Amino acid sequence: MDFNFNSEQLQFADALKRWIGRDYTFETRRAIIQSGAGTSSAAWATLAELGMTALPVPEESGGFNGNAVDMFVVMQELGRGLVVEPYFATVLGAEFLRLAGGRGALLEQVAGGELKLACALGERQSRHDMFDIATRAGANGDGWVLNGEKKVVIHGAQAGMLIVSARTSGEQRGQDGVSLFLLPADTPGITILDYRTLDGQRAADVRFENVQAPRASLLGAEGAGGGILDAALDYGAGLLCAEALGAMEAIFEATLEYLKTRQQFGAPIGKFQALQHRMADMYIHLEQARSMALLAAVKLASNDVTERRRSVSAAKYRINLAARFVGQQAVQLHGGMGVTDELPAAHYFKRLATIELTLGDADHHLARFMAQPGFGERAAA
Repeated sequence: MDFNFNSEQLQFADALKRWIGRDYTFETRRAIIQSGAGTSSAAWATLAELGMTALPVPEESGGFNGNAVDMFVVMQELGRGLVVEPYFATVLGAEFLRLAGGRGALLEQVAGGELKLACALGERQSRHDMFDIATRAGANGDGWVLNGEKKVVIHGAQAGMLIVSARTSGEQRGQDGVSLFLLPADTPGITILDYRTLDGQRAADVRFENVQAPRASLLGAEGAGGGILDAALDYGAGLLCAEALGAMEAIFEATLEYLKTRQQFGAPIGKFQALQHRMADMYIHLEQARSMALLAAVKLASNDVTERRRSVSAAKYRINLAARFVGQQAVQLHGGMGVTDELPAAHYFKRLATIELTLGDADHHLARFMAQPGFGERAAA
């Protein structure tokens, strides 16, 4: 298996790196976060101009038909740059549309940067189980009526359209009876409460009160959205693994530079052996995370659902552990400066902590990994 990136992937990464270094500096990012919108229309336009919004979109819809490995290099650079634009939410939404099929016109708008998407999936009681769905969609003539509430919808208030999971039949938990709906964010009955999250990004709580969903809003078949939801969640977790890797690389490099320049007792503190050992431990976690994130990106294309689930959950579990360790060590090695808003390390730490809790924490993915068929036989071998 070839784990080297091709020239086109490296060009995408280089274009992002140059733009972030030139126009999306740490101070620029802080100003965007503190603005009323919390995002930058200019930055979003640049992402579209660079082809980032078109990358995951199929060619027949005006995109570049990028796979998960192509997206890996993009998310890695976005993680290094701590970009707060609604890119992850939009490309995750685009994956829902691609898997459901028949949404070429909307995907064209995504590719051109004209349409932002958000995925309204999690609920108050669901925690990390996105199949614990209390939101209901009842039949109403030629459509449905949606009632329920979704929590912490990433960039929910910045999206033009929402992808919503709801139950049209069956019990509250499980894949059976799950339907997916695509609704304009300004549909009557939808209330969106926007707020800033710990890491400086935006999220929203979205309430649905007697929302009329026409038949055309259904993604896939009624009650059969569980498979699409499962595959899209794995895709999103894989993207987050790549973003976390980029953030860990950046905070590791910043910490190493700090140890080289911070003086104590007449010498750089990086000369102290105990701190060198801690940096070595961070590096080991980082390299293990890199291997697992790339493996997950490769396995996302697998036709074997069990293999895909196993690889993604193993990667998210390992990267969640690495993100916590690397982030905590970096803050501690920076001393009191590590928790100040003026230093990038604190912002990387907050983003890593948020990624750890997004689309499944370590315990969730460990349990999911163990639940896959064949685990007992492999463990006993």
